[in-house]
Amino acid sequence: MTGFLSDLVQYQGLFQMITVLGIGGTFQIGFQISTLTYMSQHVKVFINETWLERYGYPIQQDNLLFLWSITVSIFGIGGLLGSSGSRYLAVKYGKKKCLLCNNLLMIVAASIMGCSKTAQSFEMILIGRFMCGISAGLCVPLHHQYVGEISPKKLRGFANSTSSFFWSLGKAVGQILGQRELLGSQSLWPMLMASCGFPALGQLVMLPFFPESPPYLLMQKEDQEGCKKAIRQLWGEGHHQAEIDDIMKEKATMKNTKILSVLELVKEPAFRWQLYMIVILTATVQLCGINAIYFYTSEVLQAAGFDERMVSYMTLSIGLSELVAAVVCSSIIERLGRKTLLRGGYWIMGSLLACITVTLSLQDWYFWMPYCSLCLIILFAVVFAVGPGGATVSTRVEIFTLSCRPPAFVIGAVLNWLGVFVIGTTFPFIVERLKHFCFLIFMGVLFTSGMIIHLFLPETKGKSIIEITEEFNKLNFKNKHVPTAPNHVTEDDTFCTRL
Repeated sequence: MTGFLSDLVQYQGLFQMITVLGIGGTFQIGFQISTLTYMSQHVKVFINETWLERYGYPIQQDNLLFLWSITVSIFGIGGLLGSSGSRYLAVKYGKKKCLLCNNLLMIVAASIMGCSKTAQSFEMILIGRFMCGISAGLCVPLHHQYVGEISPKKLRGFANSTSSFFWSLGKAVGQILGQRELLGSQSLWPMLMASCGFPALGQLVMLPFFPESPPYLLMQKEDQEGCKKAIRQLWGEGHHQAEIDDIMKEKATMKNTKILSVLELVKEPAFRWQLYMIVILTATVQLCGINAIYFYTSEVLQAAGFDERMVSYMTLSIGLSELVAAVVCSSIIERLGRKTLLRGGYWIMGSLLACITVTLSLQDWYFWMPYCSLCLIILFAVVFAVGPGGATVSTRVEIFTLSCRPPAFVIGAVLNWLGVFVIGTTFPFIVERLKHFCFLIFMGVLFTSGMIIHLFLPETKGKSIIEITEEFNKLNFKNKHVPTAPNHVTEDDTFCTRL
């Protein structure tokens, strides 16, 4: 407890900046996903009323389902475009300036969506959702990289896992505001849709008081004094030359100090297995079933036999449970390690999906079976938040050096947003065809990914990037002799950032 309090005082600048980054970062993703559940019926009614007023007849059910699927999935298309440009913008302008400009885009998008009902235009919702996707696609990889680069080594896992916490916090806040007693009513849903502009406004006001990341200042801008000033602001007063030397060692050991392009990274054999891992981790997050449950929680619960009036409160219980689990993940990630949380989380989630399939199959047999389904869904979200939710982000940050981290995050983000689009578009039709057996597809993905992680992913807990790279070199150059870079970090420097 004493150590925690001393860290809280010593690194108060760091904790404050983590909060500011989270509010305008992954918080937005969770908020957008959860609020969409509560707006679904209202938006469908709005589309039908607008169609009737324009053309004199109601829209066909298939066309309505298609428009709703596009409303959900166009967020992923925008995210794909935004994430594709994140590497270029981050290298050219820095993460801080990119985030500040990105908040302006989110505020404009929120204003457009908020005025859609007044203008009697469901097309404005599509435009606003697309712009929100671009903004989210840009801010999420920047958030992940920014947090990883401003954190000392001993707090690196905790800091990286906070992105999962803010994701869960965004979902919980969206679920609370989405209740019919607040902004989830027929008359106030445009305000719920526009409320994503307030977190963006908060980050826009507060972020200018915090520095750019120290490694970016030192390695890209050659600004050693700026780096020292940033470290003092984030980590408190003290002798930080060891941290600066640690960053310089990484720069000296890098084959090429310039930021690689996506194509250069793909062609580089020294990072082949790191790319395999980021593809597997990103694909598993999308195909584990968690996004399907987030997007269509109402449909899943209604299929379990619950009354429609109770669905919103049950969805809120899932979000709050996941938020508590994300806090637990932040506290145990440095103890158990990333590999354990990923591997164990995947296998437990796969087992839970098998149980969910069984309970949904038997829901008409026993009156208490729907309650079992709800408990399993809550447990599924909790296990995801405790394990893969936080460990995935931390692992993706830690297995790449600064020179290839931006293009690696572009690749991961593109795959992630493609997954959001595909799942958001196809899942309603998959549910309609396969019913509850659709979760068996995700179960197979989870067990397969868990085995791959068990066999090939090295543990990154407490290791420098040089040590992690040496572990991957054993896979990248199996039958070749690869000279290992010297690592001069002593036990006294275990708190240093190694980026």
